[in-house]
Amino acid sequence: PQQDMQPQAEENYEQVVTVAPAPTETEQTEQPEDGMQPLSRAEELPVQNSENASEESYGYPGRISDPISRGESTFAMSGSEVSCRTQLKQLGVIFQEREPINDGGVCRIDHPLKVSGFASGRIKLKPAATLNCQMTLAFAKWVKGDLSPSTRLRYLSGINTIHQASSYSCRTMSNQRGRAMSEHSKGNALDIAKVTLNNGKDIKVQKPGLFSFRQRGLLNSVRSDACNYFTTVLGPGYDIFHRDHFHFDLMDRRSGKRSCR
Repeated sequence: PQQDMQPQAEENYEQVVTVAPAPTETEQTEQPEDGMQPLSRAEELPVQNSENASEESYGYPGRISDPISRGESTFAMSGSEVSCRTQLKQLGVIFQEREPINDGGVCRIDHPLKVSGFASGRIKLKPAATLNCQMTLAFAKWVKGDLSPSTRLRYLSGINTIHQASSYSCRTMSNQRGRAMSEHSKGNALDIAKVTLNNGKDIKVQKPGLFSFRQRGLLNSVRSDACNYFTTVLGPGYDIFHRDHFHFDLMDRRSGKRSCR
């Protein structure tokens, strides 16, 4: 009986040569238990269809053979993006990852963040802002290194909430037809309209009254010192479009100059 089965076993081995090794001498000489039919390697391992195997995704999107390779995966982050997020966590920024944004032209963010707070949540950002990571990092450093110390110095109170007026928005500068696209269209800008302190005081970003000395001092300090963090700082007094908020962005200018007005 063993001799009669040998040709059939050899034929089956040829069908699965890519998945099953040839039996060893020990395996050929092993005798089955009484009443048990031996299983050949061909019966234990089903034949794999080569066409289906080439389309196997192993849980990753199709056409990505190596999800770790940045050259093949559209979802991979660069080293700078990963490093940026590490710094955000160290600063206590509260954020969530969002799906890539692509609204056509320059209106896109490959790895957007939804930012809702700073200082491990003690300072809230309302409403939550959609930004790129570098802009988020610059703003978080400004809040910690400039805005928080300035409010404590002048108002003897910490910050409770920062109220933003605009983050990502696919539009031109100042929403003016014919002008260049705004840095908002890249998630590279943030507008701040008001700051609420822990003592309940609201500091609005607008031209202060004649006797509003503390407000004037704070706004002037913000305007001058913020250029250490951003390449553009525009606020009340610059033009009619910025009369009620500060505009911060990280515009990349060829000259390398910063605009603080």
